[in-house]
Amino acid sequence: VQLQASGGGLVQAGGSLRLSCAASGRTRSIYTMAWFRQTPGKERETVAAISRAGGSVYYADSVKGRFAISRDNAKNAVYLQMNSLKPDDTAVYYCAARGDSAWYITVREYDYWGQGTQVTVSS
Repeated sequence: VQLQASGGGLVQAGGSLRLSCAASGRTRSIYTMAWFRQTPGKERETVAAISRAGGSVYYADSVKGRFAISRDNAKNAVYLQMNSLKPDDTAVYYCAARGDSAWYITVREYDYWGQGTQVTVSS
């Protein structure tokens, strides 16, 4: 499975961005998909996750009410709509996927990773 993230960029505080992640390869083996982010010197943190059918969704407290995760299984894609962006949201954002149906949100439980896309929010 290969994941390709896109949609990052530079935006002013209060603005919006939509990240996309397209999966290819053995996409039938993809179950939970998630977005993580990382800044220099810090551990990668979970931003949001969504189960295969969309019935289970997780958001980090820091993004609740501002970010929305969604997926389109027909397109093998997951999205992250980011609104009301803050400078603290600046990070490299990674999409990831699990290869089985168990519900996990921690970094180490994800099998497939995209290359990351930079999001920079200016004040």
